[in-house]
Parts: sequence; structure tokens; C-alpha cells
Amino acid sequence: MTAAYDAIADWYEQFATDTSADYMNRVRRQLADLLGPGPGRCLDLCCGTGVHTAELRRLGWDPLGVDLSAGQLRHARRRLPVARGDVAALPVAAATVPAVTCVLGHTDLPDYPAVIAETARVLAPGGRFVHVGVHPCFTGAFADRSDPERIVIDGGYAERRRSFRAWSPHGVRARVGAWHVPLADLLNAVTDAGLTLTRVSESGSGPVPDVLALLATKPS
Repeated sequence: MTAAYDAIADWYEQFATDTSADYMNRVRRQLADLLGPGPGRCLDLCCGTGVHTAELRRLGWDPLGVDLSAGQLRHARRRLPVARGDVAALPVAAATVPAVTCVLGHTDLPDYPAVIAETARVLAPGGRFVHVGVHPCFTGAFADRSDPERIVIDGGYAERRRSFRAWSPHGVRARVGAWHVPLADLLNAVTDAGLTLTRVSESGSGPVPDVLALLATKPS
């Protein structure tokens, strides 16, 4: 089984830790703000190379990374315990995990609602789920972000299929593509899974946000 990121794992390690360091730091600030302090096990879904591990540990959590890409996990296992697997079918008992995160992962998954449903299954009552991802309204194949002051959205917003179209030929999406999850689909997936949407936040380096994050909890 070969994952899309296997072929670019070494490139992505450098990209995530150096090239896009400012962006990743902003992402981690949102993660910390929504997740809050531990302790307890935190499943880091689509952990990639494990670049958010230090932040999870700083918050007091005990992270376990799950990803399909063996190439990415080759880097990640230097940072945290990992398991290679499908995040839509976790080998985890129901209602046992106090926290689950998915950071910059949803556009790599063909059925993100199924992942959220699986997250709800493994979360313990009162457990927290934090999603941090590219903004579904302003970032994607349908969005030309070449002018940070004026994002141009086209009709591709309604498309949910995988696309390699990207305004920048040098980024991640031009290499591995992305599945688009419109805003309504994303929020409805959370509530359809039985989770309670608690807080939503946006972030951007300019006036138009490029990241959307949310906190949801499992009812006690």
C-alpha cells in the first residue's frame, strides 16, 4: 500500500520544518489554543512527519501518531510513537481516548466525514477533537491566492473530487493533490458524528484567512 506522500516525504520534512516554519507556527498556536492542556493520550491523525509533537507534549499530552505514509513515518518515529494505518479505521477501542487532533490532514482524505465519525467512536466521554486545516472557503484548487489582498474564488468550490490544480506550482497540493471539503460539509460532519461543536477560529497571514480550526467535544 503506497501513500501519496511517500514519494515526497523527504521534501515535505524540509518544507514543514524550514520553508513553511512561520505558517506551521501559526497553525500550532491555533492547535494549542483550542486543545488546551493534558494530560492523557492524544491521537495525532495524519501526523505526517510529526512536526507538531513538541507542541502536544508542551501542552502535557502523550501523543501517538497515525498516518498511512511509511515515508512520512520514517521521519515521525524520531519524534513520537507511531502506527501506520487508515485513520478512518483506527485499531483503538471505543470511548478510550481523551483527545484526537487532525492538523492539515483533511484535504488528504477522500472521506473526511468517515474520519470524524471514527474519531467520535474512539473519544472518551468529554473528550476533545481539534481540527486545524486549510480554510475550506478561501484555500484550494478553486482559490487563486496570488494576490494576498484579493482572493479569487471560482466555481470549483462546489467540487469535492481530488484535484492537482493549484495557484502555486511549488507547494504541497501541486505534488499530491487535495480533496475539497466545503464548509457546510465539514461542520455537518462534526455534528452528524454526535460531537458538539464548541469553538471555531480562523487565521491568516493577511486580511483573508487561510486556516480554519475547530474544537468539538464528545458529550459526557
